[in-house]
Order: sequence, then C-alpha cells, then structure tokens
Amino acid sequence: MSSHPLVDLAIRSVKHHLENGQPLPCPDPLPKELQVQAGTFVSIKKNGLLRGCIGTIQPKYVNLAEEVIRNAIKAANEDPRFPPIEKKELDQLTFWVDVLAPPEKIDDLSSLDVKRYGLIVRSEDKRGLLLPDLENIKTVDQQLKVCLKKGGIEKTDNYELYRFKINRFK
Repeated sequence: MSSHPLVDLAIRSVKHHLENGQPLPCPDPLPKELQVQAGTFVSIKKNGLLRGCIGTIQPKYVNLAEEVIRNAIKAANEDPRFPPIEKKELDQLTFWVDVLAPPEKIDDLSSLDVKRYGLIVRSEDKRGLLLPDLENIKTVDQQLKVCLKKGGIEKTDNYELYRFKINRFK
C-alpha cells in the first residue's frame, strides 16, 4: 500500500537522518503542491501507540517539503516524551502528516468540535496545542484540559483560545 507523498517524505526523511546523520535534501524539482508554506505536524506511532509528534503552528521553513522533512526528524528524535527512534524500529512505525490551516482566535469553547478543530491555548509565553480527531479525546472540556496541561497553564490563568483545521495525510 503506498502512502501519501507527504507521508512518504516524512518516512524517507527519518530513514535518511538515521543513516546519514543529516536532513534529507529537499526534493528537486519541487512539486508545485509542496512549494506552499504551512505549519505541519508529523506523528509517529509504533504498535498503535504514539512514539513521537512534533510540529509547527506557523511555517518555519521555506516550503512544505522542508517543513515535513524537519518536523519528521524532530518527531523521531526530539519529542521529550520518548527516546529517539532507532533504525531497528523503522519497519514497525506508521507515520501521518497534518497540514495546518492558519489558527483563528475564538471567544469560548462553544465553537469547537474535537473531531473538526485542533485547539491552541496561549497564556503569555506559554502555549499548549492539541490536534483534532484524536481517538482518546472525546469532549471539548477534555481537549482544553490536555492543552492547559501541555502548556503548563493553570485553569485560573488568563489565556486565549485558537482553533484550527487540518488536512491529515496517512
């Protein structure tokens, strides 16, 4: 079964980094659909359990391909919740890539839907983010609670809410 080109790029990026110790070169020529800029998250699972997930809310790199390449390497190596991925694990991993639409500020939780929208909670220099449509997140209150915890934000702190949509590629 072949995967979406962005997912394939994420997988190739992690393999290349493990084998060569450096990022995969950006594809050249670059397909038109990868020339855009967007925030992306790369998620990696092993045996159905999260093994790494790192991304960018706003684009940090010159194009979507570079964003996926860099975030895939970070998801494999820099997620503080997990040890770095090793070569021997590669054939047990599944990847997906979420491309984020620009976040929009919301006034309250009533305009959220955990299946359709991700959530960002921002308080001063702290930030917590949760992608939409995660199997263990069933309610908006649960989504908010996880975002606050991830950002180290207290429920009593002043914070702003942002929602965003994604295109998920598996």
